[in-house]
Amino acid sequence: MYRISITGPESTGKSALAKELAAHFGTVWVPEYAREYLEKLGRRYEFEDIAIIAIGQLEQENRMAAKADQIVFCDTDMLVCKIWSEFRYGHCDAWLQKIVRSHVYDLYLLCDIDLPWEEDPLRENPKERQELFDIYLRELQKMNANFGIVTGTGDQRLRNAISAVVGRLSW
Repeated sequence: MYRISITGPESTGKSALAKELAAHFGTVWVPEYAREYLEKLGRRYEFEDIAIIAIGQLEQENRMAAKADQIVFCDTDMLVCKIWSEFRYGHCDAWLQKIVRSHVYDLYLLCDIDLPWEEDPLRENPKERQELFDIYLRELQKMNANFGIVTGTGDQRLRNAISAVVGRLSW
């Protein structure tokens, strides 16, 4: 079973790409749990909510992986929770850092910021996209992760992602 993370800053097409890749490869994808959680929260999120989101994301990923056929695409990952915690609050729980190190994906697809920003009530950082992209890139490099950067718009973005999956995994 291959687990592929679609990761990167806000408004870079992660959800659409995860769904499209799953359709292309005939498998399942894991929606972003944070969106579901935050839409129901009824208040501004706090530092402690990131842990709840991380746990919910992992549980949802494991549920969907059980239904997958050879590959599962994850719309976000623990690295997103770690980076968000550090960026927003200046620190991250030690247990979350440990999960990031131990729950490694077979491939990370880092979505470039070459898509236009789309306004959304849950999105916060339209002006920090480059800074956040650079943080993701450094973290993936520091982890020595198997990753590719996905660029382009529309069908070209999907084709580039498919090429990264096929080229970076040994089938």
